[in-house]
Amino acid sequence: MDLIYIKRMYRNRIIILVSIIIAFFMLVTFVVIGSITKVTSVSVNLEQSEFKNSDLSSNEENKIITAVVEEKEKLPKLTNKGKENISNIYKSKTKRVFLTFDDGPSKTITIPILDLLKKENIKATFFVLGSRVELYPSIVKREYEEGHFIANHGYSHMYSQIYSSVDSVLDEYNKTNKAVSKAIGVKKYNSHLFRFPGGSVGGKYSDLKKAAISRLDENNITYVDWNALTGDAEGKKDSEQQMAYLQETMGEKNSLIILMHDAGDKQVTYETLPSIINLLREKGYEFKNFYDIMK
Repeated sequence: MDLIYIKRMYRNRIIILVSIIIAFFMLVTFVVIGSITKVTSVSVNLEQSEFKNSDLSSNEENKIITAVVEEKEKLPKLTNKGKENISNIYKSKTKRVFLTFDDGPSKTITIPILDLLKKENIKATFFVLGSRVELYPSIVKREYEEGHFIANHGYSHMYSQIYSSVDSVLDEYNKTNKAVSKAIGVKKYNSHLFRFPGGSVGGKYSDLKKAAISRLDENNITYVDWNALTGDAEGKKDSEQQMAYLQETMGEKNSLIILMHDAGDKQVTYETLPSIINLLREKGYEFKNFYDIMK
């Protein structure tokens, strides 16, 4: 047996061994892919089977899919039940409180308020200004992602502009709604909830506000005011004054909608907020936001 023959023999054995190894790995790969395909097929078939067995019409299936998307994206809805809830918001058999903040967002006040609310595990409602949303979209996105309700306070907050006509009120709502939608990255977002700058009644523009309420309703938009406040926009310049005014205005009401502000000059509002939260907890109030009733 010469040397050349021995070399050829070993070379052939190596080729055979490598071929066996390659074939083995190919077999394993086919088995794994086949298993995944089978599992996926079974999963799809099960889902289809569930729909078929449920006797749902295509319209009902679409409603279910829409509901899942809305829940995932936290899309507010204004149903007849929601409208009824809003109209009766000042009435409740149990103690509940809605913390609401107007005129934001701002870097100096909104961010620390959000930090505090997160620490206290409280969801609030922010009535944002469209002009401020465009300045600080990331803050609005944080509000949304942390479960707070983003409502609409118009775009400019300039009374002469927003109340120049009924159409102007709706235009400012729509402009703000687009700003919020862009900031949070949810195209279909619409709060369906407006707060009139200065409130919905009284004042120089009282008649126009009445007409605007009807126009908003035609566009499936409701509105809400408040029934308690800290006076942070009325000259109450320290925490003691704000706490006293809050207790005076809240009285013994079961359902509270507390007006506060998170504009950049409302440092005292933030400083007073821990005491407000403690007071409300001591009195047995449950914290709510408008997701709880817009349904």
